[in-house]
Amino acid sequence: MSSIYFFGECLIELKTLKPNLFEQSYAGDIYNSAVYMKRAFPALSVNVITTVGTDAFSNEMVERFSHEHLSTEWVFRSKQKIPGLYHIQTDASGERTFNYWRNDSAAKQTMDFFKDEHLQQFTKQDIFFFSGISLAILPEEKREAFWSRLKKLSDSGVTIVFDPNYRANLWSSTEDASTQIKKAFAHACIALPGVDDLATLLDLHTGAQVAEFCQCYELQELVIKNGPESVVTVAQGNTTEHHITPVVKVVDTTSAGDAFNGVYLGARLSKQSINKAVQLAATAAATVIQHPGAIIPLTAFTDAIHAEL
Repeated sequence: MSSIYFFGECLIELKTLKPNLFEQSYAGDIYNSAVYMKRAFPALSVNVITTVGTDAFSNEMVERFSHEHLSTEWVFRSKQKIPGLYHIQTDASGERTFNYWRNDSAAKQTMDFFKDEHLQQFTKQDIFFFSGISLAILPEEKREAFWSRLKKLSDSGVTIVFDPNYRANLWSSTEDASTQIKKAFAHACIALPGVDDLATLLDLHTGAQVAEFCQCYELQELVIKNGPESVVTVAQGNTTEHHITPVVKVVDTTSAGDAFNGVYLGARLSKQSINKAVQLAATAAATVIQHPGAIIPLTAFTDAIHAEL
């Protein structure tokens, strides 16, 4: 059975309910995608590769992984660090504002624990997913180790999946971000970019421009997320525009792209067509943005997805 491995960071999430009242949870782009994949396709083997501490928040975070039926085999423990934290506020239209405290996050140490010998556990049927955030939080001196291990995984037949998920405040410069993200595209078999991310970073403002930019990379599948308007897929020489029905009432756009990624990849792993995978992924994203927070109630999500399966 093939497995998927999500490499990156999970953080402590604080959400403002009303002045001086917060709700605490856990979230992060790769964690959100993993959760929604497992909820939609419970038969899949879903793993998170990250590092946490030995503190109470870390213990509760790992318990949350298990509660969501994610494998914790690849969750490493740091004796010196603790998880990062972020606070989220949303405006009347559901758009987000974030404040982060993650400079000393334990997840930055993951390459100290994720060694070459771990790569022997991967098979040719497996998938390795990482994002621009996964890259951005790595100390610069650890990136070469990451690229080295990624190449070994690719050479062994593991499918590499990448979402640029660009966050400017995590990078030392736009030049650094551009260099690293282009390098990631060059390693990827499947890419799931959002037009908004690449508009800011690479001055690409339409799905067609993103598709043209990606022609120089050897991608098996390209899935371009263009907000509420459409999704453009490119595979086996075929370019298809999938129209999306916009959500009338948006509550919180947090993790919409993450939910899309998780459900799309889960559908493809489950032998669904690209068209069906996009349909399911769009339903997942539409459902998530109608609820507050990154991880929405289980039944609200599964009821929407199962209605489409």
